[in-house]
Amino acid sequence: MSHWAENLEQFAIDVILGRRRGFRATILRGILYALSFVYERVVQLRLYLYRKRVFRERTLGCLVISIGNLTVGGTGKTPIVEKFARALQAGGRRVAILSRGYKSVPRRKRTWLDRVRQKEIDPPRVVSDGKSLLLDSLTAGDEPYMLAHNLKDVIVLVDKDRVKSGLFAIDTWKADTLLLDDGLQYLHLKHRLDIVLVDRQAPFGNEFLLPRGTLREPPHNLRRASYVFITKCTGESNDALIERIRRYNRTAEIIECAHKPLYLQDIFTGDQLPLERLRDTYIGSICGIAAPDSFEDGLRKLGARIELAKRYIDHHRYTETELMSFINRCVRRDLQMIVTTEKDAVRMPRLAKTDVPIYFLRVEIEILSGHESWEHCVARICQPQPMLSPERFFA
Repeated sequence: MSHWAENLEQFAIDVILGRRRGFRATILRGILYALSFVYERVVQLRLYLYRKRVFRERTLGCLVISIGNLTVGGTGKTPIVEKFARALQAGGRRVAILSRGYKSVPRRKRTWLDRVRQKEIDPPRVVSDGKSLLLDSLTAGDEPYMLAHNLKDVIVLVDKDRVKSGLFAIDTWKADTLLLDDGLQYLHLKHRLDIVLVDRQAPFGNEFLLPRGTLREPPHNLRRASYVFITKCTGESNDALIERIRRYNRTAEIIECAHKPLYLQDIFTGDQLPLERLRDTYIGSICGIAAPDSFEDGLRKLGARIELAKRYIDHHRYTETELMSFINRCVRRDLQMIVTTEKDAVRMPRLAKTDVPIYFLRVEIEILSGHESWEHCVARICQPQPMLSPERFFA
């Protein structure tokens, strides 16, 4: 994305979140609010048409589990997808992750004339065939690339048409379980389970729908959830949030979880450091994610002293110039290391040498409460009741 486009996106985010003041920002928020009212009607109409079977869902003859959220970004979805994929693969399922590859760049764009001449459908991009990592982060997208890099024996495919990529996974690798990454709003493929993530720090964004806010759907659509994961928990009580979730969905299992830091890893050499190295260490922080505050607060809780912090918009792809500029600033401040997220690390250019080491913080999902619900969820997928077909069991 160009610098100009990123600045425009950041301006829009600042307006939406109320960071921009003044007459023009107020007028723009009013326009966006009117558009969000139209957007909500369209969202609800689309759901109604699928419910009444005017629009038809596709079934592919295998289990389809959606992992998504009501808001745009920032819920910590990728580690949850990874946790599910590991658990299901360990439980004997042949898992394929289907992603749309947000902000990925196809290796070659075919024109409509190419499609007419060749009379064939573009196959999905194969990020991993379960054995090898086949694409880089630019053509795969940062999240699919990260999943493919961390998961063995799990297929990762990228295509906006998840029906097409699901069929491809079934036909090519005999996949029996499809994980839809960010799939709550993808209704064309029938879900057997809907896993919905709610960020404890901003459960329903700023409470407005797109484009005035960050909600993709109204909060009451949480009723579609089979399981609700409250992410980024801190150990403090979530009773008020759970009470609100129960107003929308009285039956879904609720699981509280946190992003547990594991270690630091050098993004170039792969060398690992224990988390204790952060304590009382003066560092630079750099990230391009939807919730940078959460990342920086986590570093401080580990004892790090953040002297410099640089933020970019979500999914920002770093240039060598940007990275070297930040490294030089850290050198002048005599900082001991630079820390970023794993998702950012895959979007950084490879440098031959850096005067300050750059590490990413490796995290995993830790279940804080709802262990039985988590185990039941995995068992429900891996060991369906023998007297029922999967389709009837999950209906």
